[in-house]
Amino acid sequence: MDDDDRVFKALADPSRRFLLDLLFERDGRTLGELESELPMTRFGVAKHLKVLEEAGLVVPRRSGREKLHFLNPVPIRLIHDRWIDKYTEHHVTTLIDLKNALEEDQP
Repeated sequence: MDDDDRVFKALADPSRRFLLDLLFERDGRTLGELESELPMTRFGVAKHLKVLEEAGLVVPRRSGREKLHFLNPVPIRLIHDRWIDKYTEHHVTTLIDLKNALEEDQP
């Protein structure tokens, strides 16, 4: 499985997207803090975090006895650049050209 596949797999689950949203709101949360926000067991949240870590979307860091989780937005940006941006560029350019052509035709 390549990096894009891991990111798409990680983003496919709503619970994992919610975890990313939580980390976006406030980075550096513990498993316990994240668990308290989801209706699932600690083990379930840990499994979701593991998938996010494998995709490079979450980076864990030890701080004393605690393991903190941090959002890494780079893989999402790479997906955007590779899969979204290139497909929207043509449409945006076409709309701008249409807008300009319509404005030129107005008296």
